[in-house]
Amino acid sequence: MKQKPFAAATERNSQAILGVVREEFRDVRSVLEIGSGTGQHAVYFGRELEWLEWQTSDVEVNHEGIEAWLSESALPNVHSPLRLDVREANLTGTTYDAVFSSNTAHIMALGAVSRMFSLVADALDNEGRFVLYGPFRRHGRFNTSSNEQFDQSLRQRDPEMGIRDLEELDSFAARGGLRRERLYATPANNHIAVWVKEEGARL
Repeated sequence: MKQKPFAAATERNSQAILGVVREEFRDVRSVLEIGSGTGQHAVYFGRELEWLEWQTSDVEVNHEGIEAWLSESALPNVHSPLRLDVREANLTGTTYDAVFSSNTAHIMALGAVSRMFSLVADALDNEGRFVLYGPFRRHGRFNTSSNEQFDQSLRQRDPEMGIRDLEELDSFAARGGLRRERLYATPANNHIAVWVKEEGARL
């Protein structure tokens, strides 16, 4: 088994995110995590929120690292990763009470972000919620100079990356019958946005 991967930022932000997801997921039983990355969030939240059935997912190259974390933790409520690339995945026929994703939208191409919201809409039950953590812009403006610098560094690495406008994400969400209901500020100039699938929404 591969040595466990470790992301310091994930370690730092887990407690702040936990305060929000504990509230948002208090009546939730099944969660799909899109982009489980190292697997650290899945293990941390699965241990703290033991009533949840937490389904990890990511592109296949990250599965071995995720499995290393899951194997060590041996949590019965956190499940081996699905092979999921938002650009080509199909989740029709499988539904969850909630979807969680962290630090994904700004490292995807905009078309992939749009596709992620379509997948979320397919995967959520009515009144299910999508909880997305990361840096955002609002009306084209950055909330801090450090986030503006971060955006520039992302676009230098790959012009298709970049911090996304919440309003643009809202438009992607609306196509699948999702509406944004809450926005939480968290440390390190990040936010957690929560969209809810309207009852009776048709895709």
